[in-house]
Amino acid sequence: MDQVPKTEEEWKKVLTPEQYRVLRERGTEPAFTGKYHDEHARGMYRCVACGAELFSSDTKFDSGTGWPSFYDPANLENVELHTDESHGMMRTEVRCKRCGSHLGHVFEDAPQTPTGKRYCINSCALDLKPEEGK
Repeated sequence: MDQVPKTEEEWKKVLTPEQYRVLRERGTEPAFTGKYHDEHARGMYRCVACGAELFSSDTKFDSGTGWPSFYDPANLENVELHTDESHGMMRTEVRCKRCGSHLGHVFEDAPQTPTGKRYCINSCALDLKPEEGK
């Protein structure tokens, strides 16, 4: 996969202020405010910054947390995981491998899913491409 070589100034020109804060500054959108937290359409969730395929609606579930949650990426080669010790917590950050954008975090607290994982992803980091004919 080709990397996306943009400067921070270039990212500021193509992302909204909220997207820049979340994707480039590792922020978080408020719970229950993102456009995809209660979305049920079928399709592929892509990185809003570079278009990489990240999560299929087939793996989306309602975690009750207020953010879109998935139990597995569509393609493990499109995401990378990093240790995040910010805010006095030990978490696993999820980033888009192609552009390095912060997507959210993954937790191993979802026993109702086949993987036991909950990829808790910010809506503003995603762009849903609905299935054709749906």
